[in-house]
Amino acid sequence: MRCSRCTLPGPTPSRPAERVAAQRVVARDMNRSRQTSAHALISASALTQRWVIASDLALIQPVVDTIVTLCREAGFSSRHCQLNVPVAMTEALANAVLRGNFSDPSRSVTVQLRLDTAGLVVEVTDEGLGFDLSAVQQSPAEQDWFEREDGRGVFLMQHLMDRVESAPVPSANGHCLRLTLHRA
Repeated sequence: MRCSRCTLPGPTPSRPAERVAAQRVVARDMNRSRQTSAHALISASALTQRWVIASDLALIQPVVDTIVTLCREAGFSSRHCQLNVPVAMTEALANAVLRGNFSDPSRSVTVQLRLDTAGLVVEVTDEGLGFDLSAVQQSPAEQDWFEREDGRGVFLMQHLMDRVESAPVPSANGHCLRLTLHRA
């Protein structure tokens, strides 16, 4: 099955979303995650969550915190919950806000999460033109790596997650970045 928002094949279905105040959605989802054990949910089926936030860096951390909480409740390792997930999610969302949507508050970022017995899949979709993932491949061995303002986030995501994929959203203007982390 393909994600209807991007060209990446995958299990995450997507419905047309109304723009919702980001703080309200995040607060609702955080309360839901506290009320229902993610571990109990994924043992029977997949847990899916969706957030739509405005392109504002201040709105990233509540979403990341909720994802980390869900992963912790689902039994992911402490390393995944303290390092891999928060760093990779923060980088993906920051790239969507800053580079994809150019911090334009009228544009939104959609985050689709699927958590199941196999692992975590998160799709971050912005309203930008996208980028060629292979074109931003950088290494700390490159001479100007520390001075450059681009490429390090992708490098981190690729080393902290098991898989990072990039694709345009064919049905609308936009770009989708999918991050996958398998259970250890």
